[in-house]
Amino acid sequence: MTTDTYGALVSKQREIKLLGGVSGLLGWDQETYMPHKAGEVRAEQLALLAGLIHDRVAAPEIGDLLGKLEKGALEPGKAAVVRETRRVFDREVKIPKELVEEMARTTSRAQEAWAKARKEKDFPSFAPWLEKVIDLKKRAAKLLALPGQDLYDALLDDYEPGCTVKELTALFEGLEKKLVPLVKKIQASSKKPRIDVLERNYPRAKQEEFGRLVAADMGFDFEGGRLDVSAHPFCSGLSPDDVRITTRYAENDLTGSLFGIMHEAGHGLYEQGLDRTHFGTPLAEACSTGVHESQSRLWENMVGRSRPFWKHYYPKLRGVFPDQLADVPEEDFLLAVNDVRPSFIRTEADEVTYNLHVLLRFEVERDLLSGKLRVNDLPAFWNKKLEKLLGIVPPDDSQGCLQDIHWSFGLFAYFPTYTLGNCYAAQFYAKARGELDLDARLARGDLKPLREWLRKNVHERGQLYRPKELVERVTGKPPSSEAFTSYLEAKYGALFGF
Repeated sequence: MTTDTYGALVSKQREIKLLGGVSGLLGWDQETYMPHKAGEVRAEQLALLAGLIHDRVAAPEIGDLLGKLEKGALEPGKAAVVRETRRVFDREVKIPKELVEEMARTTSRAQEAWAKARKEKDFPSFAPWLEKVIDLKKRAAKLLALPGQDLYDALLDDYEPGCTVKELTALFEGLEKKLVPLVKKIQASSKKPRIDVLERNYPRAKQEEFGRLVAADMGFDFEGGRLDVSAHPFCSGLSPDDVRITTRYAENDLTGSLFGIMHEAGHGLYEQGLDRTHFGTPLAEACSTGVHESQSRLWENMVGRSRPFWKHYYPKLRGVFPDQLADVPEEDFLLAVNDVRPSFIRTEADEVTYNLHVLLRFEVERDLLSGKLRVNDLPAFWNKKLEKLLGIVPPDDSQGCLQDIHWSFGLFAYFPTYTLGNCYAAQFYAKARGELDLDARLARGDLKPLREWLRKNVHERGQLYRPKELVERVTGKPPSSEAFTSYLEAKYGALFGF
């Protein structure tokens, strides 16, 4: 094994990353500026790129290079690169190029069908596309699964290596037991947030002005990033110097766009904080989807809905919207942004009920893949389960099973990473608070020390460690839901007086 062997592997990986960036850019354009009629050609473009990327990821030469490197002793960074490249290579070689291309082609068209169906509240028009996507994901899962392995586990490894459906089932069961009673305690409180103050007329341009201010204060580099509008907010990290985030605006919803910006900027900070010297390799890739989500949920909720944050930013917000907020004391505003009540839309849910939305999606995905649930029965299943969890029934499918774009992308086994992210975030945040005197810093609007702490402890490490090991190394404790539920109980007990 020589240095040239490792250099050859890195060279191949960087080429793959560059092609992935091109594909990502086309995907970003599809969600933001692409004309509607371009959908069919865009599907072919993405399919072509998916095939080219697959050829390179699964190339026999990659296998040969890995075999040579695995015979020698490697320092930790290089060992992690080889480990993670091997994991991806071994999975990719099991999937034929034709299936990869068909998945890219189908999901691109499915996204267009989803957007139209959601707008028109018409699940039956999307159902055939969803069936096609599920069929393709099942085919892939069967090829990826180890003997006796659950199909869901086989797909989950794409997003959260080492996690299993058994672990997730136990996690969600535990959370449901704690969260449902907590929601009831909050609802029984005599304190009733004035959520109407968030529903006054807030001009879009002013919302964007304030959102950009907060994102910049968080440390998001607008010279290496963009903020645009899409139907479903997202972040595309094409490189550490080209990170695209989006949000959506409604002039009768003050905080929807702001928390969308803070959420996606949290993802964006992770992408901008990756180690540029290892661009293209696993050392410059996020540890996992769950760890990525921990960054967005930490900024959106643990920072963005905290009392110290608004001590500094509420006077600034009032300066942007003096007429709308003149009669709203800071305490009333704080309660409003921390309102807890059953709601239909996951992305707009409060941080207490949010994980019950994820639980619903986890059960839907698991049952669709196993064949226990048929696509045509999805709306009825969704409505019944949501009523059980939150006591409400969506008035239409656009506020029910059509609200998320993820399945049209083919992102099955992705949703649980949102809840894993909340759990990881609580552990990271508790550690950072202890080390940084964070509440005092937030109250001064000093957000960048937290960004730097996360960059050092999480971002710059890339995939040096797997998720469970990273969390334990950073926080001194293995991942669990304990820090998250303790955080919720303490925060909401103080806010609502119980």
